[in-house]
Amino acid sequence: MDPIAHMLQMHPFLVLDGAMATELERRGCNLNDPLWSAKILLEAPELIRQVHADYFAAGADVAITASYQATFEGFASRGLERAVAAALMQQSVRLALEARDHFWANRANRVGRSRPLVAASVGPYGAFLANGAEYHGDYGLSEEALMEFHRPRMAVLASAGADLFACETIPCLAEARALARLLPEFPEMWAWISFTARDEKTIAQGESFADCVALLEAYPQIAALGINCTAPRYLNGLIRTARRVTTRPILVYPNSGEEYEVASRSWSGECSSADFGTQARTWYALGAKLIGGCCRTTPDHIRAVRSILYT
Repeated sequence: MDPIAHMLQMHPFLVLDGAMATELERRGCNLNDPLWSAKILLEAPELIRQVHADYFAAGADVAITASYQATFEGFASRGLERAVAAALMQQSVRLALEARDHFWANRANRVGRSRPLVAASVGPYGAFLANGAEYHGDYGLSEEALMEFHRPRMAVLASAGADLFACETIPCLAEARALARLLPEFPEMWAWISFTARDEKTIAQGESFADCVALLEAYPQIAALGINCTAPRYLNGLIRTARRVTTRPILVYPNSGEEYEVASRSWSGECSSADFGTQARTWYALGAKLIGGCCRTTPDHIRAVRSILYT
């Protein structure tokens, strides 16, 4: 059964979690590394579990695992054998499952809620490159080559017990198609596909968001479609566009509105997420059914989303 559709039968919307890397940095982790948050799977996995726990406590119905930048190729660059890399990816799912199960064991946490889901993050090819390519998508690779890259880690994540895949921060249609074409190889799994956008009409590579969403409508294992790691100011138009071309639930989890500077590996510019809960109410009214946060958002943002949507 489609886990998102099942939960939406019982609730008008689902609250996603917020940024993993932001919270790890706030807890003292140094993520200035090609592995980014996946580095903490090696160094301090208990911190990842605690971040998941804090997001569940803040009101998240879905946890996204710390596997965004976890790849066989990335771990191999650290000299880790394939079996070790696979075990680390499985651990990313297990940490979220453990946090979820501990949260759900407390009956007080069940009031008005369904048991939260765990979505295994499948970051884009550009995340492995660690050069900001997920914000333009000009990889120079075919769909078949992208399928070869994603297939083995999707197999590992599927075997670890996640409820679905979170194929996120996808910058180009070729990569979205590659991921969608892989799903039949995992018939027990569902997935959402979430693009990153440059404005209200186009995804990062410059392709029409409407065309991308409409094309993905043909893949039955896609449980939701939407946008993440995009400035909040673009979401109203993007949600309206998605509503015109898809029957799937629409998800949005924007960043803080700041810009990521690849050279310095830092964020700059104006934050536009101060009133995140009020913005979430607008996104819900426009048609978004799954709402959370991406880079630079925190449990406080997620708490605000849940609080204001349930008032």
